[in-house]
Amino acid sequence: MKRRSLLSYFGAAVLAGTLAIACGGPASVDPAADSAADSAADSAAGAAGEGAELTIYSGRNEELIGSLLEQFEESTGISVEVRYGDTAELAAAILEEGDNTPADVFFGQDAGALGALQKEGRTRAIPEELLSQVDERLRSPEGQWIGISGRARVLDYNTNDVDAAELPDSIWELTEDEWQGRVGWAPTNGSFQAFVTALRVTEGDERTLEWLEAMKANDTQVFNNNTGIVEALGRGEVEVGLVNNYYLGRFKAEDPNFPVAHHYFADDAGAMINVAGVAIIDSTDQEEAAIALVEYLLSSEAQTYFTQETNEYALVSGAPAPADQVPLEQIQAPDLDLSSLEDLEGTLELLQQAGLL
Repeated sequence: MKRRSLLSYFGAAVLAGTLAIACGGPASVDPAADSAADSAADSAAGAAGEGAELTIYSGRNEELIGSLLEQFEESTGISVEVRYGDTAELAAAILEEGDNTPADVFFGQDAGALGALQKEGRTRAIPEELLSQVDERLRSPEGQWIGISGRARVLDYNTNDVDAAELPDSIWELTEDEWQGRVGWAPTNGSFQAFVTALRVTEGDERTLEWLEAMKANDTQVFNNNTGIVEALGRGEVEVGLVNNYYLGRFKAEDPNFPVAHHYFADDAGAMINVAGVAIIDSTDQEEAAIALVEYLLSSEAQTYFTQETNEYALVSGAPAPADQVPLEQIQAPDLDLSSLEDLEGTLELLQQAGLL
């Protein structure tokens, strides 16, 4: 298979593991269980042994997880070599490289590429004692990959320009005249396309196209990415914007008075939850070290890192929600089957039909 077709395949598959969950959050874990999980990580690291080496292909960028992986090295004595890049491209590389891939672990920005690697038989089962720490809706049903952190879709708004009481309950209200020219979106962004795929599953293609065309006709402002939308909100260039939850935290860290806040939809695709996660590659000869990494990423130390440093949601309970954000279990996300979000190709075609790509 040529690289172009591989990238097309993973582009289309990348949403397969994007998960929208209903109200329930991670299974409850008491402090004793959390301590036991951390002890298990230490035990696995010991089994892997000093001098073990682990190669990670990471679709999560170095700015987000580099320091965390350094902490893993310091804590375990396991050396880590990381190849950073685009999630879909790295997954495609693992397929191209076959059994000769140097990758021991794949860390996907979203779970779609993880699921695609599983479909091709390139992943290895994760121990049940690790899988059981994460809600079953946030991991592979077959135990081949596991969610590490979560991100919510939200409607951010400029608090100087918009009264919270006037914010819509549904994405469908954004097509009304009162929101004309006031909304920002990023049609070329992967997280937006994941949301559109979820909308197709819950509402059907005809209704989704109707929403896309109505939003375009309502003069919705186009941006390249989530960061651009949040920046524009802060400047008052738009009043509300469809984004992921964790971007705002970066701006608030620099300026606590940054005039933007989150609004959460209820029970529609605008409230979906995405997960980032890891898989152990089937050809690895460093399985114990790979398991030690998974255990570390599920430890209270790492889960707290995600809530405090990247403003994402911890998937193992015991860590707090990101600052000033609604706890994961309180988000009224739509109830969607993980396997129903595979068709990115259909989403791209619909976006093209709506004149957005």
